[in-house]
Amino acid sequence: MDATVTWTSGMAFQADLEGHSVFMDVPGADGRAEGARPKALVLAGLGGCTGVDVVSILDKMRVPFEGLAVDVRAEESTSHPKVFTRIHVRYRFKGADLPLDKLQRAVQLSQEKYCGVSAMLGKTATITSEIVVEG
Repeated sequence: MDATVTWTSGMAFQADLEGHSVFMDVPGADGRAEGARPKALVLAGLGGCTGVDVVSILDKMRVPFEGLAVDVRAEESTSHPKVFTRIHVRYRFKGADLPLDKLQRAVQLSQEKYCGVSAMLGKTATITSEIVVEG
């Protein structure tokens, strides 16, 4: 796995990874907010990592659902380097009659065993989660 990150202008960069481009920038000063903030992409990576795990695990459990959204919110330290200190992950499932015990098990397996991003971020941050089922 590798990525190339190239400065484009101001505080903006283009990341090329696995055949895809992602743009990063910061607001204010020289930044024009023309892309996502780098740390926001880390949170998106956590959401994507755990989301893929949960979908795969529920598929193996034969639990059908209509949708899944993963909301990730973080708090960071006040001094530099500003690292994430708390992260909350909300799993919003859509579907009828979803078995909560299986949803909980899938989330637990992702967080404790499979999601490498969660394992890395867990070195500096307390990660909590919740499950919401939206009929």
